[in-house]
Amino acid sequence: MRVIGLMSGTSCDAIDAAAADLSLDGDSLVLEPLGMVGEAYDEKLREALAAALPPGATSLAEVCRLDTGIGRAFAAAAVRADRELCRGKGELVASHGQTVYHWADGGKVHGTLQLGQPAWIAEATGLPVVADFRPRDIAAGGQGAPLVGLVDLLWLRGRPGTPVALNLGGIANLTAPDGTAFDTGPACALIDAAARGFSGGTMAYDVDGALAARGTVHEPLLRRLLEEPYYALPTPKTTGKELFHLGYLRDALAGFGTLRAEDVVTTLTALTARTVADAVLTVGATEVIASGGGVRNPVLMGKLGQRLPGIPLRASDELGLASDAKEAYAFAVLGFLTAHGLAGTEPASTGARHASVLGSITPGRDGLRLPPPGARAPKRLVIA
Repeated sequence: MRVIGLMSGTSCDAIDAAAADLSLDGDSLVLEPLGMVGEAYDEKLREALAAALPPGATSLAEVCRLDTGIGRAFAAAAVRADRELCRGKGELVASHGQTVYHWADGGKVHGTLQLGQPAWIAEATGLPVVADFRPRDIAAGGQGAPLVGLVDLLWLRGRPGTPVALNLGGIANLTAPDGTAFDTGPACALIDAAARGFSGGTMAYDVDGALAARGTVHEPLLRRLLEEPYYALPTPKTTGKELFHLGYLRDALAGFGTLRAEDVVTTLTALTARTVADAVLTVGATEVIASGGGVRNPVLMGKLGQRLPGIPLRASDELGLASDAKEAYAFAVLGFLTAHGLAGTEPASTGARHASVLGSITPGRDGLRLPPPGARAPKRLVIA
């Protein structure tokens, strides 16, 4: 089955569309990557989305407009992926949508909201769409995140030692071979917020770690940031920009006077490296395979490597999945599993009572023709 996976993470800047040929071969799920295309949100939509995210206020009218605008943007990305990567022969779209709120309180997740109406994708591509992946796991008592835990477990199964999959997006999350999976805290969320805040919005992120490379860690600020209670919560746990946003950073900076932008960004980069490394060491990792936008930040990767002496730190590209596209490929896999009636969660990863078939399906132009029942759940993911 040729599946297009659509993903926009907590950085809220662009849509990644990755296409893959997926097939079951005995107890293996074989993934042949077909490539990825990226579609940046237009500036007006991105600004409206940023304004609506916590701690900003919004209205139901604005939520409706965002749901439509994001749905249309995802549809455009899917059309392009089908044309350029699948040669017009795509069979299924799996859309994560754009997370705008993840309702976590007291270590429990009560709900989640992803925008990007899948009907726009189905109408534009003519293909059936699997979307709204997270709520089913939450209804089963899980955290609804990190939702790629099962994909990571299948992918890394059989590697020696204790390999850990690490995603460095807006929020950092990891998956260990025993099924442990959780958000460690911010990856790029606070770094991006500082870059935007100090530049007056002209910088979306710290390009190539240039700001961090020129700065010095402000130790009192780092100590204050490390007092965040989230880091001490037991796993499984999830977080997001509901907690780690520009207002959070401004509160943390209060009382320190005027700090250089470079020093603040360097300190936030050190915070990410410290909290991620602590989590990696806690699960006893012998190897770390990283993906996400943070992989492109050499200062962050350097600081993380310094805190993990003797533990190889690799980009997922070395294992056949482009680091920028890995999350989109993961949702292509989850969409494939849903279409075949197979569970897409690992209860040990999310804390759910049981594994669940994920998402809701919007039929394509020719109705809904699902594969015949009886497929066996795969035990490993093989990259062709």
